[in-house]
Amino acid sequence: MADVIQLEGATPRRPSMEPLMQLVGDDLIKVNHTILDRMHSRAPLIPQLAGHIIASGGKRLRPMLTLASTRLCGYTGERQIGLAAAVEFIHTASLLHDDVVDESDLRRGDATANVLWGNQPSVLVGDFLFSRAFQIMVADGSLEVLRVLANASAIISEGEVMQLETLNNVEIPEEKYLEVVAAKTAALFAAACRIGAVIAGRGAVEEDALEAFGRNLGIAFQLVDDTLDYSAQQATLGKTVGDDFREGKVTLPVLLAYRRGDEVERAFWVRCIGDGEQKDGDLEHAMELLQRNDALQDSIERARHYGAMARDGLGIFPDGEAKRALVDVVDFCIERAY
Repeated sequence: MADVIQLEGATPRRPSMEPLMQLVGDDLIKVNHTILDRMHSRAPLIPQLAGHIIASGGKRLRPMLTLASTRLCGYTGERQIGLAAAVEFIHTASLLHDDVVDESDLRRGDATANVLWGNQPSVLVGDFLFSRAFQIMVADGSLEVLRVLANASAIISEGEVMQLETLNNVEIPEEKYLEVVAAKTAALFAAACRIGAVIAGRGAVEEDALEAFGRNLGIAFQLVDDTLDYSAQQATLGKTVGDDFREGKVTLPVLLAYRRGDEVERAFWVRCIGDGEQKDGDLEHAMELLQRNDALQDSIERARHYGAMARDGLGIFPDGEAKRALVDVVDFCIERAY
């Protein structure tokens, strides 16, 4: 890798999502209009509840990946608009179900839909959004697009079940944790990118490359998210610190700290995560142990590894605005930890 020479007095350029947002901005406006239009229902609670979570501050990263992937593949039509909306509906539906399963009270600092409206409406509106996504896919008319997004939806659900099986178990192998991440998070990233090549009529090589890019980006994204849950930086992102800890989620930082800790430290993790017996000061002590055992820094290094593989997935595509924007997204998703 070539050395980057920083000119004297120049300010280092920080990675940003701005190039991606500028690249797909016009299309994203159309996607947002489609989302609002397809949320309409004879049941007023559906747009009310769905609108709450859709408007809760997410960056629309997954649909933007679909929009950028079509640009990267030279597509100039309009099919990406509806499909990007379908991707966002799948993502939102999974969040609604996830919050119910996890009994979460907050998402990005706001009360979750299940707190405001209850578990039953949240699950049913999630089902509605999944159904809307499939209506959009059928209307697109491509069996291959339907196959890709339907498979991703099934894998996400499998990931939810696998996470339930690993809940509170601090002794699961790192490979099992990564399997859950690949299913719950990375599968939709991968599908969102792959369909860009599908609707552009590109071959299997380009489809596979974009799928690999999305999958590795999704894993890196989740690794950083899991690390930020124990970081003061989390507050600057509009999220609360320690949600995973309080919910007993076993994430990579915890696995590393448990594996590297002494007998007393491992007993602490078993009590707090395994048995769910937490008291005042436990979160602060957990963050101290994570720092002491380099668990946070090493989790970010794992994310860098997957980020490098994501960038490699774009290697077959010619340089240009779309490729540069997607590379910048990889760097942004990792560097937001600092």
